[in-house]
Amino acid sequence: MNTIFINGQIYTMNPKEPVVQSIFTQNEKIMDMGTNDEILLQWGRNGTKIIDLEGRAVVPGLIDSHLHISSVGINLQELNLTNVKTTDDLLESIRKWAVNMKPGEWILGRGWDENIFPDRKIPSIEELDRVSPNTPLFLPRICGHAFLVNSTALKVCGYHPDINVPYGGTIVLDPATKKPNGLLLETASSLISKHIPKKSYEQLKSALQAGLQQAISLGLTSIHTNDPNYLGGARQTYKLFDELINQDGIGPRSNLLIDYEYLEEMITSEMSTGYGNDNVKIGAIKLFADGALGGRTAHLMEPYLDDPHNVGNAMYDNEVLFQLIRDIRLQDMPVAIHTIGDQALIDVLDILDQFKPSNYRDRLIHVSLLNEQLIQRLRSPHRIVDLQPKFVSSDYPWIEDRLGKQRARFSYPFKSLLDNGVISAGGSDAPIEPLNPLLGIHAAITRRKASESHDGYNKQEKLSMHEAIHLFTVGGAYATNEENLKGTLERGKLGDMTVLSKNPFRMECPDELFTTETEMTVIGGVIRFQR
Repeated sequence: MNTIFINGQIYTMNPKEPVVQSIFTQNEKIMDMGTNDEILLQWGRNGTKIIDLEGRAVVPGLIDSHLHISSVGINLQELNLTNVKTTDDLLESIRKWAVNMKPGEWILGRGWDENIFPDRKIPSIEELDRVSPNTPLFLPRICGHAFLVNSTALKVCGYHPDINVPYGGTIVLDPATKKPNGLLLETASSLISKHIPKKSYEQLKSALQAGLQQAISLGLTSIHTNDPNYLGGARQTYKLFDELINQDGIGPRSNLLIDYEYLEEMITSEMSTGYGNDNVKIGAIKLFADGALGGRTAHLMEPYLDDPHNVGNAMYDNEVLFQLIRDIRLQDMPVAIHTIGDQALIDVLDILDQFKPSNYRDRLIHVSLLNEQLIQRLRSPHRIVDLQPKFVSSDYPWIEDRLGKQRARFSYPFKSLLDNGVISAGGSDAPIEPLNPLLGIHAAITRRKASESHDGYNKQEKLSMHEAIHLFTVGGAYATNEENLKGTLERGKLGDMTVLSKNPFRMECPDELFTTETEMTVIGGVIRFQR
C-alpha cells in the first residue's frame, strides 16, 4: 500500500533531517520524506492514500524495551491490587474476591506494595486466613519478587518445616512461632505456583490479545516482552504471538525474551535469536541474577541500611551462573539478565567478561544501583542497559531508607549513563509499572511523582525531553540490534510512527504528558490504532 502522511510535525530523531511535514510509505517502509508539496508532487498519484495529520506531533514508533505483555492481559482478568493504599483495603479486596470463588479455584492477582501503606504493614497469615479461609491465594507483590499466601495454599503444596526451598528463595517465618507468616520471597514461590491450575490455550490467547491491544492503544509499535512462564513455554509463546500478530494483525511488533529454563526447548525446536520476522522475533535468553529493592532481595555490596544483616539474594552462586551463561553462549545467543543490586551486576559483568560477545547485544535489565566504576564497565558496543524510568517515581523516597542517601545518589543514574556513552533503552516492566510509555518519559524528565512539585530526586540525573524519547525509540531499536530498521524515521526504515495529541517538544511543563494521548499508532505505514 502507498500512503502519504501530510501536515505533521514529524520529529524523526535523525539529526540530519530532524523535522519534516510529510512521509511517504510503501510496502511497510519509508520511501521519502520532506515538505507537503514535495511529497505530494512526487508521490501523490492516483491510488495513493493520503492521511492528514492535522498538525499533530509525530515521533518514531515508541518501543518498550522490557515488559511482560501477557501478564498485563492476565491482570485484567484477576485481582488487581495496584491501587490498594492500606493493609485493611488489601484484606477487604481479598475478602470480596473470595466470595465469588468456586471450589478448586485460586485467588490470583498482583500489585500490592506495602511501601505506600501508611504503616508499611504486610498482612499476617492469620489475617489472610480470616478473609480467605477455604480458598488458596497467591498474590505477587508489585515487583514480582515477594508473594502473599494463606494457610490453604501452604497446605496444597504440602508445606512442612523441613521442606526443601529452592536456592535463592525464602519462606519467611514468624520470629515468635517459627511458623510461616504468609510471605514468600523469590524462588520459594515455585513451591506454590506449580500447584496452580493451568489456564487453557484460549484463556491465554484472550489475555495476550488484551495486553497487545492495550499496548497499541498507548502508541507502542514495538515491545520486548518476557512471557514463556505465563504462556506455557517457548514454542507455545511463539505460536500465540504468531497467531495474533502475523495472522490476525493484532498488536505491536514483538521481540520475545525466552527464559533460560526453555533453552533446551529452543534448541530442539531449532529456534534461536533472530528466528521469525519483523513482526514477531525471538530475542535474548532471560536470567535473574537477584531480586528487588522493595522486598530487600536485590543483591548489594553492602547491607541494607534498614536491615543491617541482609545483603539481599543471589539467584545462583557464581559457578552456576557461569554455567548458565556458558550454555547460552554455546548457542551463540545473548543474555538478558535481571540485575538490580550493585553486587549482582558485578557478578554478572565478571562472568560476561570471560565470554566472547554473541552477534547480538547482551542486555542488563534494571541496573538500579550503580557506581562510577560500574557505569564505565557498562560502556560497551556489545551491551545495553534496559532502564525503567518509572521506577524512580515509584521507589522514592523509601529507597533512601533502604540504601541511605549516599548510595541512593547512584540509584537510577540515567543522565550519568547517557553522558558516559552507555547504550540505553527505556521500558516499563509492565505490569509492575503502568504500560503507558509517556509516564516513563515523564519520570525520566522530572524524577518525581505526578503529585509532587519539587525539582526531582537526584535532579542531576534528569533527562531532557529529547533524551527521554530517545530511550523509547532509538534505544529500543539498539536493544534488539535493529537500529538500521527502526528507532528513527528515515528512508528505508520501517514506517512505524506514534501520533500524539500534544507536541512533547513544545510543552511548557512536562506534566502536560499526563494529558497527552495517542491519536494514531502506525505500523508499517498502516494505521493500527486511531482514537
